[in-house]
Amino acid sequence: MLTIDVITLFPEVIEAGTRYSIVGRAQEWGLVQIRAIQLRDFAEGKHRKTDDEPYGGGAGLVMKPEPFFRAVEFCRRPDVPARIILFEPQGVLYTQAVAQALAEEQHLILLCGHYEGVDARVRDYLATDVISIGDYVLTGGELPALILIDSVVRLLPGAIHSPESLVQDSYADGLLGYPQYTRPEEFRGMRVPPVLLSGNHQAIARWRRKEQLRLTRTLRPDLFARACLTKEDLKLLQELAESESR
Repeated sequence: MLTIDVITLFPEVIEAGTRYSIVGRAQEWGLVQIRAIQLRDFAEGKHRKTDDEPYGGGAGLVMKPEPFFRAVEFCRRPDVPARIILFEPQGVLYTQAVAQALAEEQHLILLCGHYEGVDARVRDYLATDVISIGDYVLTGGELPALILIDSVVRLLPGAIHSPESLVQDSYADGLLGYPQYTRPEEFRGMRVPPVLLSGNHQAIARWRRKEQLRLTRTLRPDLFARACLTKEDLKLLQELAESESR
């Protein structure tokens, strides 16, 4: 079973965000254990202070290293190595490939910073991984932690009833997903593509793959650099180019 410990000043955020849907059921089924650890419990002094002014001056407060080190030491298990993940803008960009790698682990410890950031010694000497979820600024690490948890837990065997759903997800094969439709067949003049109603599974599969390629080329062409395209994919891309040039 995967254990995920989240070290945070706001455990209520983590508890609320992991209570429902796939992540909630995965905990009920014993596929994952998620614990929200209060960082302040590992701070010293009367006020359990977890931050202080930055050396060298500057605005804001920096989170102290000692509580993080103590909290990680509390969470660590002697028999299982842990991936200790700090969320920072300087980190490696989080991708589906990273999620798939983390889903193979047995123990993840997630460190949630706040304020102007975390003392650099946490990054340099404690964290095994530093991850960024994108080029924007958030108040703290709780939302990145919830994003990581959701994306990892859904990959655990048994977490999703239909394993085919994982194969069809966007990024599962390096491309964006294809458009999905359900009933009604027509809504306010907007119709479902006829091929999806044809019952021809080969034609449907071809249409879906072509749509994946079209959407990826239009919205995220950078993904092609990492995708493994087949000869059929290249043929479909050629068809798309020819149809658009007419």
